[in-house]
Amino acid sequence: MVTNKSVKIIGFILGLFLILGCNSRSNKSSEVGEDFVAKQNLQGIWLDDDDDDVVFRIKGDTVYFPDSTSMPAYFRIEKDSFIIVGGNTISYHIIKQTPHLFVFINQNGEKIKLCKTNDKSYLDMFAAKTVLTINQNKIVKRDTVFYNNGDKYHCYIQVNPTTYKVAKSSCNEDGVQVDNVYYDNIVNLNVYKGAGKVYSSDMRKENFKNEVPNQFLRQAVFSDMTFDKADNEGMHFFAVLAIPETSISYYVETVVTYNGKIFFRIKR
Repeated sequence: MVTNKSVKIIGFILGLFLILGCNSRSNKSSEVGEDFVAKQNLQGIWLDDDDDDVVFRIKGDTVYFPDSTSMPAYFRIEKDSFIIVGGNTISYHIIKQTPHLFVFINQNGEKIKLCKTNDKSYLDMFAAKTVLTINQNKIVKRDTVFYNNGDKYHCYIQVNPTTYKVAKSSCNEDGVQVDNVYYDNIVNLNVYKGAGKVYSSDMRKENFKNEVPNQFLRQAVFSDMTFDKADNEGMHFFAVLAIPETSISYYVETVVTYNGKIFFRIKR
């Protein structure tokens, strides 16, 4: 005899199985996005089919580049897309892929044809990467003395190298985006009126986030600061924020007032 209590228990069990089944299907569908077979086929060292130059090495879920400064990046394969996740996430359209052939479209719209090599000697090209330094990894000091309304002022600027890393994204010769990593600087600025301190602070590039676009600031280093002039408004300095190995930079006018305040503006 089936009681109401038995019906409720059976209904609960059936409902539980239904929920578990839906969750299982949901988990599987969320995993469908990445093609693990294609990812496995990419494992190894790949050469340009035209000139046999090494383009990259795939190991696990990481792509390594042969030059001395390009940082490794995470990658994944989704349907017909080769996706590299670095400073920016870039998707490359895959034309053809086999265990020993990989053809895709680079950022310049060019078709890149790669062939896998079994030559282990190429592994030497993927040694540990170096991080480039600005200002030759040395402290830069500048002193400036000037007079205003009969008062003597002394400005000290010291550019200090750090181990803070800045990643700059660029395209290599194969039209693939890579991240080169540099060390940033901290600039110590001190202003004295006679023996009395007017202003003192360690300055970082983040101090200029309201004057410089975020996308630029993220890839820039605080490369230098120089004294410009003194007038009734205060003491004027120029902070130099630059994209390494390019001519692209921002010069942010930095004004320290005689009562110890500081403000920034872009020189027009």
